[in-house]
This record gives sequence, structure tokens and C-alpha cells, in this order.
Amino acid sequence: MTTENNESRKIVIPGEIIVSGEDYLPGEGTEKKGKNIVAARYGLAEESNRLVKVIALSGAYFPRGGNVVIGKVENITFNGWIINIGSAANAFLSVSEYPRYVRSDEIEEVMSIGDMIVAKVLGARRKSIDLTVKSRGLGKLTDGMIIEINSNKVPRVIGKSGSMVNIIKEETGCNITVGQNGLIWLKGNSIEEELLAKKAIQFIIDRATTSGLTEKIQEWFKKEKKQIKKEKGDEE
Repeated sequence: MTTENNESRKIVIPGEIIVSGEDYLPGEGTEKKGKNIVAARYGLAEESNRLVKVIALSGAYFPRGGNVVIGKVENITFNGWIINIGSAANAFLSVSEYPRYVRSDEIEEVMSIGDMIVAKVLGARRKSIDLTVKSRGLGKLTDGMIIEINSNKVPRVIGKSGSMVNIIKEETGCNITVGQNGLIWLKGNSIEEELLAKKAIQFIIDRATTSGLTEKIQEWFKKEKKQIKKEKGDEE
């Protein structure tokens, strides 16, 4: 495999041997067969600190407890909100998982149909997904821009320990929340900042399977900002 920041990645197919040796541990999307770690699905194989996993490159979003997601209020009940998070089943946000007490007659005033929220998955079963907005950084989203990507590309946008998304934040000045379900919220001081962040995310998505992506996005920002500065100079 190629190496980037002590990680290695390559495209693999089900049944393909990713690594061999007793020191490696099988992670998500892999299985151990003898001394080999074998891919259990098509995707991007990644090895970090001897843990091997395969990140799917396509497919639907499957919620897991602890996931941060962005969703849309689809309906309102007597005790909470039905939220579309792009999974097979809609999720439910109970009024008991809102940061303050909400009376039944003010549920629609707190959040109405069409509102976008960032929430955390409390638990996910086949036909039941429970959300909370009690933690810091969660709740109704206002202003900004929301873009949608394939949920399986989310790890690439976030990067190792948040490295990739932190670069985008620093270079654009935007607040960014990446939902594990593939929805991303961008909020900058101007529409230009938000569009630059959106363009950077698309750059990453288009090159999700390439190595050295951290260096590539840094170089991309240098060229992009140089071009923006040139265009502003021409206008003046």
C-alpha cells in the first residue's frame, strides 16, 4: 500500500488480501483468514497502527450510536419531531432530548417542518433511530450552506483526527459540521468563503482514492487563493 501520514490506502474488492501477518487486526469491512486480513466489501482499504479496515465507496447510510448527523424535520408529533437523516428509516427526536423543557403546545415553535438540525444518534435499530440535541454544537441550523456527499466519502473529508476538515476551516474561515450521513453544513463570514469551502470539499471527493491528499489540498488552496487574488486585482 502507499503511505500517507502513517496510513496506507488502496482500492480492494471482496476476497482480496489486504495485508498478511499476525500483527494486524481486522477492522470494519474486513475479516481474518489465517494470517491474512481479507476485504469483505469493495472500497478503500486503510491500515493505521496495525488496524485494517475497508471504507465503502458507495451505498446507503446506516446510522450508528454516537454518529453526528444532519437532518431535516419531516413531521411533528405530540412529543417530538420526525427527522429525515437519509437512512432507510426516519429518526425521532423526543422533546425529552431537547436542551430545555418543551411544552406540547410549543413544539412547532421550537422547530418546524423544513428546519435543518444537527443531532447525535442515541441508538439505532432496524426501524427505530433515536436522536438527541443535548450536547454542545447540536440543534437547529440557521444561515450558512448545506451540501450533500456520499456518506462513504465522509472519512476522507474529515481526515485522520480531523486533519482534512481542519485545513478547510483554517483556509476558508468557515464553521463546518460534517454529518456522518453525508450532509455538511458550512457557515462563513461571506458567501465567497462558503463557496471556497464547498469547492475544496468537492476537490477531496473527486480524489478520495488518491494518496498524499493532505499535501494536494494544501497546494490546491495556494493556487486557488492566488487565482482569487488575481481576479480581484483585475476587477480593480
